[in-house]
Amino acid sequence: MSTNPPVDHAELADLLARLRLGTSASELHGSLSGFISGGGRFGSGSILAALELEAGELPPGADDEALLQGLRRQSEAALDDSDLGFQPLLPDDETPLPERAEALVDWVRGFLGGFGLAGADAHANLTEDAREVLKDMGTIAASEFDFGDGDEDEDALIEVTEFVRVGALLLHAERSHAQAPASGTLH
Repeated sequence: MSTNPPVDHAELADLLARLRLGTSASELHGSLSGFISGGGRFGSGSILAALELEAGELPPGADDEALLQGLRRQSEAALDDSDLGFQPLLPDDETPLPERAEALVDWVRGFLGGFGLAGADAHANLTEDAREVLKDMGTIAASEFDFGDGDEDEDALIEVTEFVRVGALLLHAERSHAQAPASGTLH
C-alpha cells in the first residue's frame, strides 16, 4: 500500500508550470479522469503520452513522472471507491469564485477530451442517462459564468460541481461494467 500523500491542485499546477505544459491542473486531472472513465489504456508509456500531451521545453524527470503516476493511482482509486469519494481536482475554497468556476469548466473540457481519447468503445452501449450526462457536460464545457450574488453564485458552483462529480462516476461505472469480464462458471 502506498504511503504517498495525495497529489493536490497546487502541487500539480506547479509541476505543469515548471514543465511549461499548455494545460491547467484541473484540465489535466479532468483528462486523466475522463480517459480512465472511458476505459483508456496507458500501456507502458507515460501519462502525458497517453493523454496526447506533449512535454513543454523541459521533459518530465523521474520525480515528475512519479507524481503523475501517483495522480493516476489516486484518480483510479477514487473513481473505483465504493463510497463515491471521487472529487474533481479543483482549486481550494480560498481561491476566488471566478477562478474556481473557470477551473471547473477546464476540468469538464479535459474530462470530455480524455473520455474521447479512450476510443470509440467509450461511447458504445451507453445508457440514455449517460448520454445525457455527456450532453450536459458539453454544455458546461462551453459555458461562461456571470457572477452577481456571491452566496447564490457559490451555491450554484457547488451544485454544478456535484453534478459533474456524479456524472463522472456514472460514466466510469458504466464503462467499467461494460469492460468487466462475464462472471459465471463453465459447464
